[in-house]
Amino acid sequence: MRTIKRMHILAGMTLMLIGCLSAYSQENPKLSDPEVASVAVVANQIDISYAEIAMKRSKNKDVLEFAQRMLTDHKAVIEQAVALVTKLSVTPKDNAVSQSLLEGAKETKKMLQKASKKKFDQVYIDNEVAYHEAVIEAIKNLLIPESENSELKELLTNVLPALEAHLEHAKMVQKKVSKY
Repeated sequence: MRTIKRMHILAGMTLMLIGCLSAYSQENPKLSDPEVASVAVVANQIDISYAEIAMKRSKNKDVLEFAQRMLTDHKAVIEQAVALVTKLSVTPKDNAVSQSLLEGAKETKKMLQKASKKKFDQVYIDNEVAYHEAVIEAIKNLLIPESENSELKELLTNVLPALEAHLEHAKMVQKKVSKY
């Protein structure tokens, strides 16, 4: 019963995140390039924080490999973003979208830290599937359209295939974990 309740909480939080990002993309808030850069960096930092929790809590080989991939790839994206904003002399600017992501992440991290050992892997990987779906949608429907700088737009466009690969990898791990 507790597991079902946690899954409902996870689903609710994920839907809230997706809804928030979708609302922003449908309303087409005017984000400056520094604000777009902030959202991109924050989204990557959040997934790194989830992977760090997984590295500490999981014992599942597939989950640990996935989490390590998230650490490696998302840190690389942040490095690319930092190099670009440095080159462009742009400072990422906090905004409502990045703040919304951070608020959702606080709740998700609490949930991940409180998940039972038995259910952690399922909770983590379900979140990763939902998170990657939401971030991919936000990049396609909000960040790329709002980017004015061609190099920033190119970076976001080039990151999409990796995020889509992460999503497919997460779904594969999700199938394996659900069998346990």
